[in-house]
Amino acid sequence: MACLSTSGRVVCGSRRQQTHKLLYQLFGSRPGLTNPSPSTGFNPPKVQQQAMRLFHGLSFSMGKDYPDLLQSSHKCSHNLEYSQCSTTNKRQHSSVHTQQPAGPVREFQIDPYIILDDDLKYFYDDVRYLLKSGTSQPELDTIASYYFDGQGKALRPMVTMLMAKAINYHLNNESHQLVHKQRQIALFSEMVHSASLVHDDVIDQSDFRRGKPSVNALWNHKKVTMAGDYILSIASIMIARLRSDDVTIVLSQILTDLVQGEFMQLGSRETENERFAHYLTKTYRKTASLIANALKATAVIAQADDNVAEVAFQYGRNIGLAFQLVDDMLDFVSSTEQMGKPTAADLKLGLATAPVLFACEKYPELNPMVMRRFSEPGDVERAFELVHKSHGLEQTRFLAKKHCNEAIRLAQELTESPYQKGLQVVADLVINRMK
Repeated sequence: MACLSTSGRVVCGSRRQQTHKLLYQLFGSRPGLTNPSPSTGFNPPKVQQQAMRLFHGLSFSMGKDYPDLLQSSHKCSHNLEYSQCSTTNKRQHSSVHTQQPAGPVREFQIDPYIILDDDLKYFYDDVRYLLKSGTSQPELDTIASYYFDGQGKALRPMVTMLMAKAINYHLNNESHQLVHKQRQIALFSEMVHSASLVHDDVIDQSDFRRGKPSVNALWNHKKVTMAGDYILSIASIMIARLRSDDVTIVLSQILTDLVQGEFMQLGSRETENERFAHYLTKTYRKTASLIANALKATAVIAQADDNVAEVAFQYGRNIGLAFQLVDDMLDFVSSTEQMGKPTAADLKLGLATAPVLFACEKYPELNPMVMRRFSEPGDVERAFELVHKSHGLEQTRFLAKKHCNEAIRLAQELTESPYQKGLQVVADLVINRMK
């Protein structure tokens, strides 16, 4: 089972063996790590063999209390080799790291998805199980589960778990129970993100998402809207069972920001001077708040001090802003096949994103188009042309790179570990992504 690392280097052998080997090479003196054997290259520690599935699989009914979750049964027997586990439970490699060019990723050869293999490979199975366990309506389950097919980037849960483990290492608190709670925060982040996509499809009346028909194209608006609400409700129940008021408050801010960001997007008709500030605030609320507050919640649940929690929050904020800036740029340069949805989609929705706002500086004729939301015939085509003739795309990428550099600086404030290094690699993945 070979895979391609973020540096373009082919990594042979199972991802599990590579993960253990990498952790040993970087931090061999850490308690619980053993010497590599000559036959396999690495022997997983006994503790890890005994708890191989502790972080995964939420095999519980919605009626059980949180302590019961820690005793949940595992989906793969501890006596089975990794290769014997059902292939349906193996997470699909995300495009965020398999589609990267072999450019400079930083000096360390770490693939975040590899070092988090244990935490992510059953991720979508667990989300689908949660959704199925909460309803007796098969169609509701089908609609709600539609985007949890393992084909997404899984950026949010990946970054959440990276930050969680980096903080745990920083605090020297790597208990299984803590990581399990943090993984539920990661589940929450992906469920809220997908619920927002479901609602966006209704609002935008889009036909495609991730290279397949959108939920909006397959089911009526009422059912789709309720399915989005259902995902949010199940995610909220899961977080309530953590029994942490502070975590609940932090994560609730995500939902507040999402709604406010959507309202800002629906009604933006600001003056030229206000436009970019409005755009950045809207982008934070719709995209970056989710990542920032999910990462902060992993620090809060670990009882980190305010400084560490702020590092987690600001790291997530910068990564989230950079991710959306790159997304807005790709809307002008990627093909429909790469993006999995039509290009120039934002212009067709009447939205002026960063490339357009930067282009307005060179081509003032774009300003009236922005004000009328590209509603007149030829507006979309002309705006698309002017963006490419300007330096709008380069300026957007430059701004995204600034946020990525700040994220790297923030990650370096945590104790060095494979996960802290992974947080720095994420910044390169975000700025270099192709879709």
